[in-house]
Amino acid sequence: MIKFVQDHLWEDPAHLLFKYAGKTDFDIKLAIQQISARQKAKSKIPSWASNPNLLFPASISMEQASSEETAKFKSTLVNGESMVDLTGGFGVDTFFLSGNFEKATYCERQDELARIAHHNFEQLSPNKFTVVNGDSLEFLSSYQETFDLIYVDPARRGGANQKLYKLADCEPDVVRYWDLMKSKANAVLIKASPMLDIKQALIEIPEVQEIWTISVRNEVKEILLLWKKTVEDVQRKIHCMDLHPDGGRSFSFTFEEEEKSESNFGSIGQYLIEPMGSILKAGAFKVFGVKFDLKKLHPNSHLYTSQHLPKSQIPGRVFRVIQEISNPKKELKHLVPTGKVNVITRNYILSADEFKKKYKLRDGGSQFLIGTKAGGKYTLLLAELVK
Repeated sequence: MIKFVQDHLWEDPAHLLFKYAGKTDFDIKLAIQQISARQKAKSKIPSWASNPNLLFPASISMEQASSEETAKFKSTLVNGESMVDLTGGFGVDTFFLSGNFEKATYCERQDELARIAHHNFEQLSPNKFTVVNGDSLEFLSSYQETFDLIYVDPARRGGANQKLYKLADCEPDVVRYWDLMKSKANAVLIKASPMLDIKQALIEIPEVQEIWTISVRNEVKEILLLWKKTVEDVQRKIHCMDLHPDGGRSFSFTFEEEEKSESNFGSIGQYLIEPMGSILKAGAFKVFGVKFDLKKLHPNSHLYTSQHLPKSQIPGRVFRVIQEISNPKKELKHLVPTGKVNVITRNYILSADEFKKKYKLRDGGSQFLIGTKAGGKYTLLLAELVK
């Protein structure tokens, strides 16, 4: 089967199933599943996709798995002798987190996922992993020793397949079992939904000491909450991180800094600055402008402006304003004759998709249309990306 998968790796899975059904001496459906999963994994988990000896699960588990990029980042935050992943799944986070630990325990209730993980761990790093196929909380309750790290990525789907965001609604309920986890570990790292209300989560688990909002190429992917037993009386920090092949960018602040900061408002200058998505998710709306000496357009727009190109490396996108557009229906035909332009809206009368549909535009090109509210009025700007 391995040879078949490698020989047909980039062909259409549906066509392959139709062509070879009933004509092989191996499970053709399993082979097709492997091909389809590897195609999806090529960009998400490249080092695993390139390893012919690994097995891949059904599509839903692939979709829920962390990317290699985010898993590697998480591994930089923790280290020690032993760790346990209470929600093992496909095992991507377990494997990459284990890079800074001597031994790792993987827990998973689903038999098939546990079997796949056991096979893959044996291929990747024999003798390092212990696979527990069963209830992770029961395992944790009966475990006699202390782990250096407990990692947990609670399931965020309800019984009717609805998306869940609050920590207490997810499974396992980390709020309910927080004391148990603390008693069994020197550190607890929780991966949460990018839609998590961070301040609400801190009310539920006030002992969390550090928070990360993680974006990949400016799209927020996950939120991390970290508690360490050895740290006391720490001023809680929020770290905003954007991962990118060209290098990551970061911004850190505290909620106290945000509350004490005062925005300086002003009219649109020559440059517009949009903070990276992880900053906006974290709610650093005032401290961001203060730190980089920028004027804000409107309390709810979260776009900033300057007459001069910022000298420091700003964790966001900087645009040069070309002109203001007062009559889009008339002016866009001349300014964007191809209909290809990138659209951004912040606190505007239309969403980006609604705007594109109304004016028959599609994404592309080097220019941007930025719709926002500046002062007391809505405005539309044609701009180009500077950096």
